[in-house]
Amino acid sequence: MRAMVYDSFGGPVTVREVPDPVAPDGGAVVRVHASGLCLSDWHGWAGHDPDIDALPHVPGHELAGVVEAVGTGVRRWRVGDRVTVPFVCGCGACAWCAAGQAQVCPNQTQPGFTHRGSDAELVALHAADTNLVAVPDGVTDAEAASLGCRFATAYRAVTARARVQAGEWVVVIGAGGVGLSAVMVAAALGARVVAVDRHSAALEAARAAGASHVVHTRPDVDVADQVHDLTDGGAHVAIDAVGSEQTCADGILSLRRQGRHVQVGLLPPVEGHPRVPMSRVIGWELDVLGSHGMAAADYPEMLALVADGTLRPQELVGRVVGLEEGARLLPGLHDAPRAGMVVVDPRR
Repeated sequence: MRAMVYDSFGGPVTVREVPDPVAPDGGAVVRVHASGLCLSDWHGWAGHDPDIDALPHVPGHELAGVVEAVGTGVRRWRVGDRVTVPFVCGCGACAWCAAGQAQVCPNQTQPGFTHRGSDAELVALHAADTNLVAVPDGVTDAEAASLGCRFATAYRAVTARARVQAGEWVVVIGAGGVGLSAVMVAAALGARVVAVDRHSAALEAARAAGASHVVHTRPDVDVADQVHDLTDGGAHVAIDAVGSEQTCADGILSLRRQGRHVQVGLLPPVEGHPRVPMSRVIGWELDVLGSHGMAAADYPEMLALVADGTLRPQELVGRVVGLEEGARLLPGLHDAPRAGMVVVDPRR
């Protein structure tokens, strides 16, 4: 099969032939129709993810396609079924998976990280009966792929982790795929949203997704001060959809007393640990929460809101490209404007 491949962290990304995957026991091989190009893929390429320990590597963890083959023991899926999958796949056998919390499964797999991913014509997936999700009619391949990491992650971060309520102020740091999804979900719940980003186009996209206010970051702008002024004392909820010491601190310092900060963006490793303003966390009794994707068991509620038009992930898809263009874009993803999701279609 053709796939995007890199042979070293931070090295060139090329498109070449690699062996076809084989369906594992209990798993499946999916022919990829759409694969989202995500900042998490950039972190993996840059060497920030310890789960990637075998090179050369094929990235890609947001996907939609059709089942090409199934392994022994698979009961719910057949060749030709149209499916998507969370980017965190549970083992299907532990207590967390049994409780519908596969996103924290201790034996989880992640396409594009623990094994070769979906920026390819075919991808292998484990524990198909636990992890595969049927794509409803009327949801395109690109839309379904966008749900797998960014949209589903944002949905759970806003609804299950932050438990955003109508009328609350929510500040979203970063208006890329996760951030725009969080803006849309929070606004749909009736929250008042402040979007923060350094790119004007991203802020325009955030307004279109439902942000009430935007803050354009520049060296002379204190993000927390701006948010406190806009929200009359600070946000009830902050979501860091970027993942850096600065954006994490901006989110925490933007909160009002007893606010909730949700860390979604991956923090790159530094010597020791990333610095967090813990004195504010303690003194203002802030909650600092992690959020790590969403299990397949929780997809029906989200998909119902997509189907009835309450949530509109199709509006967040910027463009669809082929494998060659995806390989060119991946190394520069961290610094590129992220006003919409880029989706790779390996059939192009």
